[in-house]
Amino acid sequence: MKPHPFLLGSRSISTAETAEIRDPYNGALVAEICLAGAADLQAALDLAARSFAETRHTAPVERSRLLRRIAETIGQRAEEFVELLIAEAGKPVALARIEVQRAQSTFELAAAGTLEPNGHPIEMGATPAGAGHSGLARRFPLGVILGITPFNFPLNLVAHKVAPCLATGNTMILKPAMKTPLCALLLGEVLAACGAPAGQISFLPFDHEHVGALLRDPRVKMLSFTGGVEVGWKLKSEAVKQKITLELGGNAACLVEADSDWRHHAAKMAVGAFAYAGQSCISVQRIFVQEAIFAEFKETFLAEVHEKAVVGDPRAAHTLVGPMITQAALDHVVARVRDAEKGGARLLTPLKIDGQILHPVVLENVPRDAAIACEEAFAPVVVLESYRNFADGLAAVNDSKFGLQAGVFTTSLAKIYEAYDVLEVGGVLINQVPTFRTENMPYGGVKDSGFGREGVRYAMEDMTELKSLVINERGL
Repeated sequence: MKPHPFLLGSRSISTAETAEIRDPYNGALVAEICLAGAADLQAALDLAARSFAETRHTAPVERSRLLRRIAETIGQRAEEFVELLIAEAGKPVALARIEVQRAQSTFELAAAGTLEPNGHPIEMGATPAGAGHSGLARRFPLGVILGITPFNFPLNLVAHKVAPCLATGNTMILKPAMKTPLCALLLGEVLAACGAPAGQISFLPFDHEHVGALLRDPRVKMLSFTGGVEVGWKLKSEAVKQKITLELGGNAACLVEADSDWRHHAAKMAVGAFAYAGQSCISVQRIFVQEAIFAEFKETFLAEVHEKAVVGDPRAAHTLVGPMITQAALDHVVARVRDAEKGGARLLTPLKIDGQILHPVVLENVPRDAAIACEEAFAPVVVLESYRNFADGLAAVNDSKFGLQAGVFTTSLAKIYEAYDVLEVGGVLINQVPTFRTENMPYGGVKDSGFGREGVRYAMEDMTELKSLVINERGL
């Protein structure tokens, strides 16, 4: 198998240093990829800095047409992306198809966003000093952006960095996850085929040790990072002069009130907890249920898990729960489940493992300080707990160092707005699981869950800087 080259702008580059990509489900060798070294990264940075002189002046209508061509081409090559998502990430085929559709939407939204107004007038007459002046504030691109993406959405999370970058006229060095770089490299081929400026985006798999050197270069103006908590906050401390967005971890909660249609919503929670083996930072990990309905909810939820959370080969049409990304990840979460049991937790499902697949795990009586409850599981594990009243439930959701999204199930408008006010999260979803996300909504968290917001429009704002123009009309 010939090693897959990386993309330095639109050029394919092969190197002697390589890494293997293996199928998480069956261990088969999917590909061998070339890795970029320090000299390659320097070349990519030089190219990105030079290219910015061109891309910053590209007309919005040209950017929009490019982004639409990319979206269309992703659709035309959808099955190639689906096959790679299954092979490198172990993503069940139905979920892989959804991810490809979402990536198309990401580029389509960016295409529309380029044509929206990019600025606003400043009312200079609002103060006495401004009399006789007119003002304008517009957004301008930053320059070179370093984008770093995780393994779990190897196409759409890359799209959420690349599409806003193209839309705003910036340039980017994109570091895909070392476990799942193939979708990003295929996306790079799509960009080149669609006529993206040759040096605007480079797709480079490389060792994390090189990130610090990039952040020390003053030509890198922004870091957009999605990934682990410890790495993310460490990078923030190193990105002294760069703008930064961090989308990190979570242990998303659902709060279920007795007044809700909880029998209907239990199916959503089962899917939200176990789809793609729970390997999402907004996967449902904690479910708090009002004590009056706890016993019935538990029975209903377990039945929905049994029906909906189909386990097996990710290539099978009905599979919802495929393999964990690595054996180490599987071993780590199993150890945490065992530790919780030692602390008094009770398993409501058998702890069953097939190869690299962990069958759905449902726990109750879990101590709040057990790692499986208070840390991010990133696995097919959910913890059930009862609460007395709504205030207690809100406090339970907030009892976490994370704050990404939360789902609240109720029919009471008063409770909806109370939850919106009180919950310490980036997004409150009503009668919907926190696993829900659209490409146009602001997305991000508070506390240890991150810094800044993604979502196409919001990423475009972060990738630009406001500049004011003030004209003394008396001098004209």
